[in-house]
Amino acid sequence: MSIFTRKRVVVGVCLLLAAALGATGTAGYLAFVRSPDNAPAEACGGTPGARPVVVNAGASMTQGTLGGDWVGALRDRPEFAEYEFVNAGINGDTSADLLARVDTDVMACRPAAVTILVGSNDVRNGTPPDQYRDNLTAIVDRIKARTTARISLMSLPPLGEDLNTDINRTLSGYNAAIKETAARAGVDYVPVHERMVDILARHDNRRPYDFSFVLALTAATRHYVLGQSWDDVARSGGRELLIDDIHLSDRGAAQLTELAANWLTTALKP
Repeated sequence: MSIFTRKRVVVGVCLLLAAALGATGTAGYLAFVRSPDNAPAEACGGTPGARPVVVNAGASMTQGTLGGDWVGALRDRPEFAEYEFVNAGINGDTSADLLARVDTDVMACRPAAVTILVGSNDVRNGTPPDQYRDNLTAIVDRIKARTTARISLMSLPPLGEDLNTDINRTLSGYNAAIKETAARAGVDYVPVHERMVDILARHDNRRPYDFSFVLALTAATRHYVLGQSWDDVARSGGRELLIDDIHLSDRGAAQLTELAANWLTTALKP
């Protein structure tokens, strides 16, 4: 091989690597960095709008930039055209993180209704269940004290689709805390976990929890660079409702959209 041929090969390899890195960087930005549509920073804090506001508060499953966007689907439903939906989900948030920003990201929006879906990162980080319960109670109490909003607490989806794993047995204690908090505070409980468990129970060979950042970035690249749907991404890994053992496929997100819509239809009645 001549020196000129070798140079052409090296240049070609470098260009391919640059293209791959660029594509991965784009996927990473779209999935992990960018804000969701109609985040509190752009939707709240100014003069109240004409439409009643629904705030959807939580972490990455609510933000919906990595995985199915159930808040966006809710916003697009014609029966809720008169409402403004604010996406107060932030990737990686725990219950303590949401508590720290509840004034700016929830109360500042002057909501008529609030959904709260937070806790998967508490489970993964090992937050003691009693501390999680205290954080959740404080979030609800602060919203109740400063607004007249209807509030719903959503139970946490499984982590991985094998329900007989240590992490899902641990997660059950956090879901018990959610249900107890809703009952004690007199707010509504939305059974997301129960709906997803019912669906997963019909399928064999369910994948155990094996989340990693590489798996999440691969899922994002398949979607944003290769154009695969979130359902296609889930199926490529042998999954039904989750793309990477945490975040939602389109089908998984549709369960939350339907459950939230059913709750809002009742909660927002005059």
